[in-house]
Amino acid sequence: MERTTYTNVMKRLPSLSRREREIMDVLYSAGSASAGEVQGRIPSPPSYSAVRATLRVLEQKGLITHEHDGKRYIYRPTVALNKARRSAVDHLLKTFFDGSAAGAVAALLENPGADLTEEDLDRMAALIERARKEGR
Repeated sequence: MERTTYTNVMKRLPSLSRREREIMDVLYSAGSASAGEVQGRIPSPPSYSAVRATLRVLEQKGLITHEHDGKRYIYRPTVALNKARRSAVDHLLKTFFDGSAAGAVAALLENPGADLTEEDLDRMAALIERARKEGR
């Protein structure tokens, strides 16, 4: 059996099913939750046993862990949200933009549905300027 390491976990993170992503979203939002709490926060939730089964799969992948709280298990993510986001962005860039951050930014800016405020645009401009200064 493959040993679970941070690198292995991060490689697997982008390949979550829709339900797995929904459960991870709940756990990141709540910080920790029981299976029943997770089920209650998922839109169009599956059965309780399906939630428990998915939690077991996520735990086997090394993405969550649990602690005993009386008769219930309380689940929490093992990967920090910022690291999970970075991994997801890396996967997105490689999969859809040939690794090009500029291509992804252009797609976002060209998207008519993107509601960008002046503050958003100023933040992006500042980040671009910082990247220029750092030689990226």
